[in-house]
Amino acid sequence: MPKTFVLAPDSFKESMTALEACQAMQSGLQKVFPDAHFILHPMADGGEGTVDTIINAQHGQKIDVEVMGPLPSQRISTYFGLINQGKTAIIEMAKANGIHLLSSEQRDPLLTSTYGTGEMILLALDHGVSQIIIGLGGSVTNDAGMGMAAALGVKFLDQEKQPVKLGGGYLNDIQFIDISEIDQRLNNVEIIIASDVNNPLLGPNGASHVFGPQKGASPEMVIQLESNLTHFANLIEKHLNITVQDIAGSGAAGGLAAGLLVFTQAKIQSGVETVINLLDMQQAIYQADYVFTGEGGIDFQTKFGKTPVGVARLAHKYDKPVFVCAGYMGEGIESLYEEGITAIFGILDQSSDLRTALQNGPKNLSRCCENIARLIRSIDTSSFKNE
Repeated sequence: MPKTFVLAPDSFKESMTALEACQAMQSGLQKVFPDAHFILHPMADGGEGTVDTIINAQHGQKIDVEVMGPLPSQRISTYFGLINQGKTAIIEMAKANGIHLLSSEQRDPLLTSTYGTGEMILLALDHGVSQIIIGLGGSVTNDAGMGMAAALGVKFLDQEKQPVKLGGGYLNDIQFIDISEIDQRLNNVEIIIASDVNNPLLGPNGASHVFGPQKGASPEMVIQLESNLTHFANLIEKHLNITVQDIAGSGAAGGLAAGLLVFTQAKIQSGVETVINLLDMQQAIYQADYVFTGEGGIDFQTKFGKTPVGVARLAHKYDKPVFVCAGYMGEGIESLYEEGITAIFGILDQSSDLRTALQNGPKNLSRCCENIARLIRSIDTSSFKNE
């Protein structure tokens, strides 16, 4: 009887989109199981590719827009998605304020802001949506959502009651927060934060210390950013009577999650679980013989909401074997086997420079899956002979 394979990888950054990874997996598996049935579920966990994954799965609509980029001087062309007959908007904050939009020399979390994400929320509201799902991966900001809130109508004022500049470097100038002119349509919209991190806003595991350096922050800037976020959090508690800094996940996207929790009353959900539910993967996993997933890199952090573990946890409910393929394998992957993963495989065939490895990603992934398929066939044949 033909085997059924569910293929549910995330993207392999700078090498393959999630769909291209699915296709590479299928190409390798088909060489061993030519009659197999393949169910392709390109995945995402709230970060890169989330909008496209959900639009394609739900046969949604792409809405082209122009918003402010990470820096105030930027205007960029981007898009968000509409699904559920236009009732639900899917926004990927990185489409407006992502790290990929700036060169390494331009990245400065003292200056970057989430204003463009706020503009995308407003444009979604203009379409009359009743639900907004916002993916928070891949940011280049550290402003605790101040820019996003400013776009929605919140006023952030200094000691002289003048508007404070956008950017994580100016949060310490804020002395007053005025929410009287925030867009009232937000009261009638459910907002879901889809995130793959559970870091708090402040502290050694917070937004500035953990993610600031990859966004261009020097050690001195990290200290300043932490101080500014602390000042901002204290102001929110003083003016709005909301304590946000210790909430798990509030540090996502440079604290954008915190801003959304405060100014829009959003709720945080696991990004990968949100995508799994929207893709309605339960039935596909149920009928599968084998499940394949993966992403560019895998290590101990993968268990904190990344795609491979999200897929494995669902498959574990139905006692399905799960094979993970990764471009590289870091430390601590042993703990992932407790999450329902059967085996983890690195796809590289030989030592090479990063550029070559990225270019050869599809070929390497296909060959890796072919080898796994040969192992599966060998075990299946052996089991049959022993019966």
